[in-house]
Amino acid sequence: MRIALRIALAASAALLTLGVAQAQEKTLRIGTEGAYPPFNNLTSDGKLVGFDIDIAQALCDQMKVKCTFVAQDWDGIIPALQAGKFDAIVASMSITPERKEKVDFTHKYYNTPSALAVPKDSTLKGVTKEDLAGKTIGVATTTTHFNYASKTYTDSTVKGYPSSPEEQADLANGRLDAIEDDIVVLQQWLDSPDGACCKILGQPSPQPVEIFGPGAGIAVRKGETDLVNKLNEAIDAIRANGKYKEINDKYFKFDVFGAES
Repeated sequence: MRIALRIALAASAALLTLGVAQAQEKTLRIGTEGAYPPFNNLTSDGKLVGFDIDIAQALCDQMKVKCTFVAQDWDGIIPALQAGKFDAIVASMSITPERKEKVDFTHKYYNTPSALAVPKDSTLKGVTKEDLAGKTIGVATTTTHFNYASKTYTDSTVKGYPSSPEEQADLANGRLDAIEDDIVVLQQWLDSPDGACCKILGQPSPQPVEIFGPGAGIAVRKGETDLVNKLNEAIDAIRANGKYKEINDKYFKFDVFGAES
């Protein structure tokens, strides 16, 4: 009887240990682009870094799960999520009605405006449709910036690029009259040696919510409500406990979250 009891206790302990280990090993796979500094970028040795990466790690820590990161080209990032390559997208993805037809979103984790940059010797005076008539504007495709430029600058040539660095290089080399992107991304480039050529021309105003959305959110597969709720709770928690501000201040001199909504 004692032997049977010992065996039962040992089995229970083994199951408990296994359960704890499995809980500790739970992993959330995060997809991101790796070509959108300072939000996400690949270093020369292939490491993903940036605001998105630090925020995702903080959320995983808050949720007590392990994070792994997967670099994915922007054009294929939603199909890759749908195919199960990763569990969530943390890649500065704006929450828009079109995207909400394909994925579910958390509430925003930051919100910054769009802007246009031009060469320092540009004669352009403003960012209206009339100001940019006849000009060529570079924009990363499948972004809210591309949607805005295509709908607004109908008297201009809107040229699509795979990601921000390509459009920046063409502006610096005189192949474009202007580029449109997130103002933080543009300003970081302008502050670097590669961006010494250029300047911010201005911000489109107003910035229509129906195009730009309420901000950048985390995307998950349709119907994964439990994960959305857990991520929302984690976003709220790191905003409240100071972790968000710690990460924010590492990259920005202002609250990138934007107005409370």
